[in-house]
Amino acid sequence: MDNATVVSVFTLSGLDFTVTNRVTLFVVTFICYFFIWLENMTIIVTVIVNKNLHEPMYIFLCNLCINGLYGTAGFCPKFLKDLLSSTHVISYTGCLLQGFVLHSSLVADLSLLLLMAFDRYVAICQPLNYNSVMTKEKVGIFVFFAWFVPFYLVLVGSITTSLTRLCGSHIPRIYCINLMVGKLACTASKASVIIPAFNYTVYTLHFLVIVFSYACLIKNCITSSVNRSKFMQTCLPHLICLFIFMWSAGLDLLYIRFGNADISQSFKNFMAIAYILIPPILNPLIYGLKLTQIRKKVVNLFFM
Repeated sequence: MDNATVVSVFTLSGLDFTVTNRVTLFVVTFICYFFIWLENMTIIVTVIVNKNLHEPMYIFLCNLCINGLYGTAGFCPKFLKDLLSSTHVISYTGCLLQGFVLHSSLVADLSLLLLMAFDRYVAICQPLNYNSVMTKEKVGIFVFFAWFVPFYLVLVGSITTSLTRLCGSHIPRIYCINLMVGKLACTASKASVIIPAFNYTVYTLHFLVIVFSYACLIKNCITSSVNRSKFMQTCLPHLICLFIFMWSAGLDLLYIRFGNADISQSFKNFMAIAYILIPPILNPLIYGLKLTQIRKKVVNLFFM
């Protein structure tokens, strides 16, 4: 017997809060979203208006901040609206769109962190080749693929999900992701298994290249006091942001794996939104405080 149904609306059960908790969460989320826009736009405008910051490291940082705004735009407005509503639903199209934005933002973060690691590797380990490797044309190509690859991979995955026949409409989260929609499928097709496996392989290779780059950087800096100084000034923020990214993304993976365990819904929700909110809040602060050029330009931008 075919139990497949035509699903037009999904129910989000992770939003079952009390009235008091809704008000508190609305205020906290609104403040976080405000600071995300303020911090990231400050970095973006600072890099754009100062021509001496039109260097690969700062261009990649600018794109990282743009991606932070892009990812939170896929979550915060809908979440704030749901907190003011008594019904917590999302349309089928809206669910796929939200899943696409959040997934592509997550992978774009990884791609941009990879570019930052590669940039620092060339600058410190191969300084004589830096100007020939990181030309304006090549930097443009690198940035293009840092956005294109995540968008393409996630788009293919989203199309595969949209072609799946569903046998349910209940999503135990506070937002939609394609993986959860895929779990509602009546049967698992070959494409729904092969495409995610391929995507995860690409993401894993991204991470391994990042680890390899920083391993080479650390090895190179141990024997040179000059390189050690460069590492502490320019690479340390990248490493901190990478750690924050892996920690917050790891929480969401744990939620997906152990989401049905006997833990509070509030902690589950925190695990689910950590990678959406924490990196966009902390990344601009880390770079703004650690990178001298950025810090000086931000001060000048506000106090000229």
